[in-house]
Amino acid sequence: MTRILSILCITVGAWMCAAQATAEPLDASDEKPNVLFILADDLGYGDVACYNPQSKNPTPNLDRLARQGMRFTDAHSPSTACTPTRYSLMTGDMPYRGGVFTGAGGPSLIDEDRLTLPQMLRDAGYATACVGKWHIGMTFYDNEGNPINQNGPAGVKRVDYSRKITGGPTDRGFDYFFGTACCPTTDWLYAYIENDRIPTPPTHLLDKSTLPKHPYSSDNRRGMIAPDFDLEEVDLVFLEKSRQFIRDHVTKNSGKPFFLFHSMQAVHLPSFPADRFKGKTQAGPHGDFILEMDWIVGELMKTLDELGIADNTLVMFGSDNGPELPTVIAMRRDHRHDGARPWRGMKRDNWEGGHRIPFLARWSGKVPADSVCDQTVSLTDVMATCAAIVGADLPNDAAEDSYNILPVLLGEIRGSQLRPYTVQHTYKNVHSIRRDQWKYLDHKGSGGNDYTKEGRWGAKPFALPEKAPDAPGQLYNLHTDPGETDNLYFKYPQIVKELKAELDRFRQTGRSAPLRETPE
Repeated sequence: MTRILSILCITVGAWMCAAQATAEPLDASDEKPNVLFILADDLGYGDVACYNPQSKNPTPNLDRLARQGMRFTDAHSPSTACTPTRYSLMTGDMPYRGGVFTGAGGPSLIDEDRLTLPQMLRDAGYATACVGKWHIGMTFYDNEGNPINQNGPAGVKRVDYSRKITGGPTDRGFDYFFGTACCPTTDWLYAYIENDRIPTPPTHLLDKSTLPKHPYSSDNRRGMIAPDFDLEEVDLVFLEKSRQFIRDHVTKNSGKPFFLFHSMQAVHLPSFPADRFKGKTQAGPHGDFILEMDWIVGELMKTLDELGIADNTLVMFGSDNGPELPTVIAMRRDHRHDGARPWRGMKRDNWEGGHRIPFLARWSGKVPADSVCDQTVSLTDVMATCAAIVGADLPNDAAEDSYNILPVLLGEIRGSQLRPYTVQHTYKNVHSIRRDQWKYLDHKGSGGNDYTKEGRWGAKPFALPEKAPDAPGQLYNLHTDPGETDNLYFKYPQIVKELKAELDRFRQTGRSAPLRETPE
């Protein structure tokens, strides 16, 4: 994804230069903090109690994290699906090209020469580790050394497990990786990867008859599984690997900061909570799975406390998109719980429910405790923010959609929005753009789920009447209409024109953040 800077210099407006003034790093004398980023999977805004008083899911550890730090009410995943969001979190770059990987699919979406978040932090002296779901692509090889890059079971059956896997986390800035190629309990390759190998390869097809059966259990494919891969214990294995990394690091490298990306399976379908969490809530298997996810957050926080490093660790928590469609259907029906509340839409949709996410940050003595922030922020902003924290100079061909929100975290900016524009992406590669209260969707319908279809994967029960059915796009005022029910496309044509022009410009130039002043 090479960017042509000469084009950018012509097209980037004066407002970008003004935004540049907010990007001030911490004082050079400040000790670099450890950074722990916890990413839940398919966790909705309404799934967390401190965001939704009507939630049927207890989330005491996330609620405590919110009290200890900052709770963002207008935070967004860059995309409404997992792969593109993970790409953007790791690069600070919007996913203007698509790709979803299952099994042995690849190659990596992240170009080899692109600066990533972990590489930037490693260059700044950090030890870096990724534990959990990767799902941004990696390349497996067959017996003849040919790259497979084939989704589905046929690709998995071709893998030569004695060969090195390329394009994964350890080739994109991480010192250590333990996890899975894609969705741990959904896709065709059920095996753990450590660094660039699979220590225990798959040996047989998954026997689905041994798995739990309930409305949240059927979204897993009958792929190849390794003997040590228990679909109901995956997140507990990830937890132990993350705790081991933290403990080993403190023991062996106490003077060096670390960056740990803990990327959960929870709460992606199928909802397979571990035995100790089954039946522990009043919200069924998916509620139990959310409880497990919350407990894992608490265990990671407890590990920081036990090692005496909590005060110098910036902890961030978010989700890769909104709640899954069949989960929302069943949870609303069976437990009167709405994982997308109070927003319209869900995972894959460009309406708010698809990408407005819970986002929490805690950093003792820096981030004001028990604070609530209504600034519009995106997970793309993590990279520029971490760069400001560690004093790294980002080149203009990196983190093209990343804003430094450190002043927001420190409580120094209130009122006016730091971000003039925020762009969203769906897996169908259609986009929306936000400016203050105005949100423009450059397409008809949801941009994701099918609201004319019935059944488990059909969203027809949640379809709303369209007030401007002939409009080629959608314009909403989120201040007066947060539910996105009144399409103002024809009422405010000038705003539509302005927002579409900005969105087109961002897509053409490949950036939406300010050009940076680079050192001589």
